[in-house]
Amino acid sequence: MIEASSVPELLPWLGSVGRVFASFTGQDSGCTAYGVEEPDGARWFVKAATTEGAVSSMERAAALHAAVRHEAIVPQLHRFTAAGLPAVVMPWHDGEVLYHPTTGGGRGAAARTDPAGPMARFRALPVPLVAAALDTVLDAHLAVSAAGFVACDFYDGCLLYDFARHRMHLCDLDEYRPGPFTVEADRLPGSKRFMAPEEFRRGAVIDARTTVFTLGRTLRLLLDAGDGERHWRGTGEQLAVLGRATAPDPAARWPGVEEFAAAWRAA
Repeated sequence: MIEASSVPELLPWLGSVGRVFASFTGQDSGCTAYGVEEPDGARWFVKAATTEGAVSSMERAAALHAAVRHEAIVPQLHRFTAAGLPAVVMPWHDGEVLYHPTTGGGRGAAARTDPAGPMARFRALPVPLVAAALDTVLDAHLAVSAAGFVACDFYDGCLLYDFARHRMHLCDLDEYRPGPFTVEADRLPGSKRFMAPEEFRRGAVIDARTTVFTLGRTLRLLLDAGDGERHWRGTGEQLAVLGRATAPDPAARWPGVEEFAAAWRAA
């Protein structure tokens, strides 16, 4: 495995230890990342902070990965510094991120509905395959909740799907944090399509019911044939479960991920 304690510059060093076969440098997150293949064929995903905001996110991610282990969550295996900022080594997983916004474009409905894009192709899969992938998302969040963490900034850009093997992995969970906690800014980071109302209120409490909302929105958006939520592919019973999960009032939702997942699976 690629290991170091500190390197002066990330990319030149990576080129000295292996072949850099992928580059992700236009990220909104303030991080840069690379796919690296060692001479023995082992492949790794190496991610490094480039801004102070990204440093805070990577510190939160380190705490999450220290507390949570799940086969669907891409783990952090080694941490070091590059140019004085934190960097991390993770195993490389083949697949495509369902939504991949960058600073150079490729955003919004146009990206999600492009027939050649990963989101449209995922939504076109047979319902049992989509349902199995979403069940993996739920199962991973049972582990997150059991460790006392709540979801924050989870959206379709955190979903890495391998279309050849039909496997779902979760990545970039950098804003997850122990809960409950109180919103100290005007809003939390994240995609409005997945965020609960309380995430936009300074002083609001964020807890397991917020995670339930985000998961409910995830299932609603991904088990639909289109981007306008007009072509639901699930059952009426499932839609009713999601209605409660995404109620505007947190008190009206399922109290936790375990209860929500049980209701979803029963439906």
